[in-house]
Amino acid sequence: MKKSTYSAPSVKKAFKILHTIANSSSGLGVSELAKQLKIGKSTVHGITSSLEALGVLVRDPIDKRYNIGYTLLELVRKSYGRIEWREVARPSMERLMEKVGETIFLGIMNGDHITILDVVESHHEMKITAPPGTRLPLLAGATGKVFLSQLDEKRVKEIIQKVGLTRFTANSVTDPKLFLKQIEETRKKGYAIDDEEYLVGVRAIAAPIQRGSLPPAAIWAVGFSSSLNDRKMERVTLEIQQAGLEISHSLEGHRM
Repeated sequence: MKKSTYSAPSVKKAFKILHTIANSSSGLGVSELAKQLKIGKSTVHGITSSLEALGVLVRDPIDKRYNIGYTLLELVRKSYGRIEWREVARPSMERLMEKVGETIFLGIMNGDHITILDVVESHHEMKITAPPGTRLPLLAGATGKVFLSQLDEKRVKEIIQKVGLTRFTANSVTDPKLFLKQIEETRKKGYAIDDEEYLVGVRAIAAPIQRGSLPPAAIWAVGFSSSLNDRKMERVTLEIQQAGLEISHSLEGHRM
């Protein structure tokens, strides 16, 4: 018998409102939210008023626009602080960046996408970067292979079927069988490579961070293909695996 999934429409609408406001540059009013989300103004008003009362949203008294409130920021800081990612991973990320000269990212698997937790930017004038909190497609390039390599095969197949393999570039792997084969290779090797599979002219190397029963995490280096040539890719691969192991070992002493 198929298990039913409980649905809470109001909760889903509240999260849509929060995401939309968070992605706006100067906040949004009730009318703008209702129009963008195609939700009735009375419903938007009721949800935003409740969130404002809880401190999750704050409303400017002059232009009546809503922005993310301090309560939500406090919850994020507390959650983030359970494992002091900056304290634990930063030193390894900074050492790795100095060794390889490319931007280093740290991220976790967050539902059907990847959330960047921290970034150490390359010193190059031209570099690949993105701020913490940025979402990335789960099945994109090296990171997708590394995150899925930390899950069992049944779960991997479910995710591929649900999310689908997108053709981001001409090099993207869209054949499920081939993608599954590459995930298995990633499990054996302990790293994955992205050769312009997600962005044209960009290469990446990713390695897993072992966190026990916690959601999969990974560290990855990203650079332009002109900088990350084949010879350098070999060196970065060794360095990033070492950094992943360092962070994994450091986390052992910080688990609650």
